[in-house]
Amino acid sequence: MTTLSDSTRDQLMRVSVATISTALFKRGLRNQTIQDVQPVARKGRNMVGPAYTLRYIPAREDLNKLEVFRNPEHPQRACVESCPAGAVLVMDSRKNPRAASAGSILVTRLMVRGVAGVVTDGGFRDSPEIAGLAIPAYHNRPSAPTNLTLHQALDINVPIGCGDVAVWPGDIMVGDDEAVIVIPAELADEIAEEAVEMTAYEDFVTERVLAGQSIIGLYPATQPRNLEEFAAWRARSGR
Repeated sequence: MTTLSDSTRDQLMRVSVATISTALFKRGLRNQTIQDVQPVARKGRNMVGPAYTLRYIPAREDLNKLEVFRNPEHPQRACVESCPAGAVLVMDSRKNPRAASAGSILVTRLMVRGVAGVVTDGGFRDSPEIAGLAIPAYHNRPSAPTNLTLHQALDINVPIGCGDVAVWPGDIMVGDDEAVIVIPAELADEIAEEAVEMTAYEDFVTERVLAGQSIIGLYPATQPRNLEEFAAWRARSGR
């Protein structure tokens, strides 16, 4: 699994998905924000961790009876027990929320094992209970039916698609109270550093706009005076 430094993790905990998306866009990466996925409940803090993946395919009735859960090697169950602490479990549910990708018991198990978060482009059952857990969870919408009715768990920790975004094991996942984004692992350190710088400037801009200043020449900064004022603002604020 990708090693994520404490400093990079801390930086990514303090920036928004929107800001990260702009930093990735500067590098030509336009399609990194997972589509049609939102927090089950807003946590007021970010989810950050390397991706650990599970791939579902369409269920076939003769292979997907309720008894399959008795097998400890069943991919869904095995994935919950093997996802590393600090990682984010990302599930490819084919953007189909008509059956659940998981429920509150499995998500609780992930939380107890120290997993940093869970993401699916499908739905969760027991969503009110999941909303009350400390672990960040993201899905398309609530879904009561068991996954077996539509989804067959197949592959663990392979490249997947989630919400129209390619997710490779070890990619760095960041979620906030708005959305989830995928950062290629090799870019994580530089994206984190740049996003912190961008956030500081955006906070400065917000303060100036609230004070009545025009965005022209300020956002983006095209006038040297604004950059000078930003430098002075950073010195005062310790940012």
